[in-house]
Amino acid sequence: MSQKMTKPDDPDFIHGFPREIWDEVSDNPELTEEDFKLARPFREVFPELAAEIERSRGRPASENPKKQVTLRLDADVVARYKAGGKGWQSRMNADLRKALGL
Repeated sequence: MSQKMTKPDDPDFIHGFPREIWDEVSDNPELTEEDFKLARPFREVFPELAAEIERSRGRPASENPKKQVTLRLDADVVARYKAGGKGWQSRMNADLRKALGL
């Protein structure tokens, strides 16, 4: 099946779809100016749900968060840690803590 190339002003296509397919799957009528005037922010309409979404996003904050740094190390040191597999950064951190007596 060949696809007809469309231009933005082609009346036979809506958003790149043939009009008959668009009409078949589109159950939402186009919003009017009046609809936009009546619109309210999600947080205002559903405050409890908005608060729940905000609370549940991402990992909980750590009491002792890690600090991202840029550090240049010898290639053989990094290779040795990486050879130990996953978690090499954590192992390096543990070794540094041990060396500093923390």
